Amino acid sequence: MLKRITLSAPILVLGLALAPSAQADSPTIDPRIEQVLTELGKAQSIEAVALSPDGKQLAWVIERSGKPAIEVADADGRHAHPIGAIGTPGSCAESGIAWSPDSRQLAFIANCKVDLTSTKAMQNAVYLSDGSSTSAPKRLAELSGYVRSLQWTDDGKSLGFLYVPGATRRASATAAAKPSVGEIGVTGVEVQRVASLDVASGALRELTPANLYAYEFDWSPDGSRIAYTAAQPPGDNNWWIAKLYMQSAQPDAAAKVLVDASDSSSGSLHGLQIALPRWSPDSSRIAFIGGLMSDQGATGGDIYAVPANGGSLVNLTPDIRVTPSWLRWTGTQSMLVAQVSNGQSQLADYAVSATRAQQQRVHFTVPASVSDGSASMAMSLSADRKHIAFLQSSYASAAEVHGGALGNTPPPAVTSFNAALKPSWGKAESVEWNNEGFHVQGWLLYPANYDAKKTYPMVVVVHGGPSSAVIPRWPGVGYGAAPLSALGYFVFQPNPRGSFGQGEKYVQANRKDFGYGDLRDVLAGVDAVEKKVPVDDKRLGLTGWSYGGFMSMFAPTQTQRFSAVVAGAGISNWQSYYGQNLIDQWMPPFFGATVYDDPAVYAKSSAITFIKQVKTPMLIVVGDRDAECPAPQSFEMWHALRAEGVPTSLVVYPNEGHHFVDPAHQRDVLQRALAWFGKYLPAGR
Repeated sequence: MLKRITLSAPILVLGLALAPSAQADSPTIDPRIEQVLTELGKAQSIEAVALSPDGKQLAWVIERSGKPAIEVADADGRHAHPIGAIGTPGSCAESGIAWSPDSRQLAFIANCKVDLTSTKAMQNAVYLSDGSSTSAPKRLAELSGYVRSLQWTDDGKSLGFLYVPGATRRASATAAAKPSVGEIGVTGVEVQRVASLDVASGALRELTPANLYAYEFDWSPDGSRIAYTAAQPPGDNNWWIAKLYMQSAQPDAAAKVLVDASDSSSGSLHGLQIALPRWSPDSSRIAFIGGLMSDQGATGGDIYAVPANGGSLVNLTPDIRVTPSWLRWTGTQSMLVAQVSNGQSQLADYAVSATRAQQQRVHFTVPASVSDGSASMAMSLSADRKHIAFLQSSYASAAEVHGGALGNTPPPAVTSFNAALKPSWGKAESVEWNNEGFHVQGWLLYPANYDAKKTYPMVVVVHGGPSSAVIPRWPGVGYGAAPLSALGYFVFQPNPRGSFGQGEKYVQANRKDFGYGDLRDVLAGVDAVEKKVPVDDKRLGLTGWSYGGFMSMFAPTQTQRFSAVVAGAGISNWQSYYGQNLIDQWMPPFFGATVYDDPAVYAKSSAITFIKQVKTPMLIVVGDRDAECPAPQSFEMWHALRAEGVPTSLVVYPNEGHHFVDPAHQRDVLQRALAWFGKYLPAGR
């Protein structure tokens, strides 16, 4: 399940299986779509930013000539320049920036043999640059496999990272799955480990056991130990049952389990997920985010801490009404925490005792998405914690690097890569309402060129997850809320129960209740919107991806309020899904049991169970190598709708996983969706 998606891909239309290159099955092209996508394509993509420990320099990763490239600048954004070239200028993809503790060297990862279609092992190198535009970076090591998350030890002698030896694909459940051939679960299993390079010699050491798949890690302050989350392979599936480990930073060292959430003694963490382990400055404790999370990388929950040598686990933030997503110790009794608050991004200081972490000061709250690119909502800080840098984007402003002093206001943009861009969609507005004892929030996009004297159709977009949240961000090229707004629709994006931003109890409020309480929240939100703006209730559409795709399939079995649906990578039958997907470990925390122990709770939330109640026309789209929401789920829904005489169309995109990557066919997805909505709830009345 995924919180956000950028769509693009080649097409096969199954009704049955003609490639779109034949064009006979493609929808009529609306010239406005091309204009909107052209405008979206003008935004320069900035992937990451890192502030040097001394607070004097910035490095960022930005797309240049179709590949990510690294540039270095002063902390105020001036004097920006590319680092020295590796081989032929522009031939390598550069990423993974990390400053050395003394701020003199910038480590990064380079892939100079980029071939997304290859089934051979990836080739990545780790380089060191002095940040100048003339000196060629020094290659520290050439590695066969996948490399990410560079992290220096505080003494500057070692570089740690996550490493998949011999990897043939990006280590992520959202990436296109390997072809299902050979002995399943045995052939071609790839294991991610914590590894390190000796900076002086370039010697590689694989630190964590070969039988554990590591997901995240952190060096102890003296560099002698590592804390990490890990589980038995396969990695894509078992993140949801990962444990917290600690060991000496030596190959083949004994790994000690500090936290096992499957153990009933783990208290409020029991059966939930662990993310972002971080050592305290005195090495006495390890803090992490723990909670009900749908995807690795979509981090949210309470803040927990455990003694570094083992001991009692403590929930430091029970009953808070926000969702911490990232943390960094700023002292032995203080933390800086980035959190989701009521659909917005917030940065706050916490005072930390042995048993509690209490919010002391909010630095800023912004209706925008923020991150330095290393983790969800992560911030890049100077060593003295007085300066900060991150990327920020919203519905009003495309991504820029922001940086400056950490104070009571968000630091300004120090770049202007996208400053000239203006939204082609309507204004964004937060909408809040109460339902069944919950405070609920969502975002409403007005139609472009809004006229209050007119009545408009509205499309409801349900986010993925469900443990996630809609936070304003500048959209990428492809299908989504902004193009719908630009083409004349109100677009409503609710954060119903199950979402981040209102505390962990709110996140867990839809356990064993998918499609019921959260749907009632969504419908109550539609009522709230209709009291504010001129929406035609007879022209309501529904769409979403992943969990939003499930809701798009399930909602028409419970209500006839929607006139058209576009379901992306959805789930129609939780019982059959359990045995089809490659990530079944995420399901027991949400359903309370496996499908074999409690099939009824899975049937209760399956669209197929209530298929005879569906009357709403439905367009269905999915990737054929989706490991998270496999294509057979879309086939099953399409087959049932056809059998029941409900207008439907199924489009399957080859060689695509849960997160589509081929930009050539983004237009096709949007064209089909707009044609579908245009037919059943036309704009412009």
